[in-house]
Amino acid sequence: MQFVISNILPITIAFISGAMLLWSFFGNRFRGVKEVDTSGALQLINHKDAIVLDVRERSEYDAGHVLNSKFIPLGKLKERMGELEKYKDQPIVVVCRSGNRSGTACFLLAKQGFSQAYNLAGGVLAWQKNHLPLEK
Repeated sequence: MQFVISNILPITIAFISGAMLLWSFFGNRFRGVKEVDTSGALQLINHKDAIVLDVRERSEYDAGHVLNSKFIPLGKLKERMGELEKYKDQPIVVVCRSGNRSGTACFLLAKQGFSQAYNLAGGVLAWQKNHLPLEK
């Protein structure tokens, strides 16, 4: 017990770090966000006419994005949600750099009734790792 009392700060930091690590792996599942890998995203795009929504910033989008993707930065998603209303019953594959921002976007879309919003696990980095094309 003396050890815990003497080392409360490092123990607390280790606990918080562990919790943050677990949240990064399981947070989207806790929020009910559906994830797809790149092959699942391709299936949705090619066979289910899924829309690709890119929620990165303009500079990231301009550097390279998924072909025919719709660009709405995450910070503007709430105010521009009306632009997506016509896609409410279609699958939407949401993309960002690594999958974190797109997970938040999927959560926001689900709250607005978009039942087929899918987070691209690993984001554009995973897309590139699998040698899939980006357009500039």
